[in-house]
Amino acid sequence: MALPAPGSYKVDTVHSFAYFGARHHVVGLVRGRFEKIAGTINAARDPAECSVDITIDISSISTQNTERDKDLQGPDYFDVKKFPMMTYQGRGVRRGPGDTWIMDGSLTMHGVTKVVPLTFTFKGLFPNMPAANPARAAFHGTAGVKRAEFGMGARDNLDELGSSTAPDVEIEIDVEADAVAAAK
Repeated sequence: MALPAPGSYKVDTVHSFAYFGARHHVVGLVRGRFEKIAGTINAARDPAECSVDITIDISSISTQNTERDKDLQGPDYFDVKKFPMMTYQGRGVRRGPGDTWIMDGSLTMHGVTKVVPLTFTFKGLFPNMPAANPARAAFHGTAGVKRAEFGMGARDNLDELGSSTAPDVEIEIDVEADAVAAAK
């Protein structure tokens, strides 16, 4: 599928979420999500000119376990007091397999910035939007990271994950974004 019409799209914070699955004791998987995500997506005719700027409030983490959420917000992982936000910023996309697109953007969390490829699909525009409402686009993206590369989860990385270079955290993001009227 092609990209949406050129323009700026503001992330709808009520209908957008970032999910993750983190390896637990090598064979297990802990899932969670971040409830507060904001940002802007800019679509352009030239894929090299497309851009994304996303911010995630780390304190909004939810694994449906209060004790685990406090641990993840603490100094062994996200250290929310020092690093309250996670950001993803990128410019330029290229075609991936099938209907996918790939952006090599910069993910910053825990005070560390790394280039992380985000593979995403444009899911389309919402049909039958009332004439007074802006066009609404939907996207789904995935990425993988190794938490040790961001200085996080030392006890997991040493005791459980060893020297594996494979991502130990898979990230999914579902975004609905509204077209922003161009300034006149």
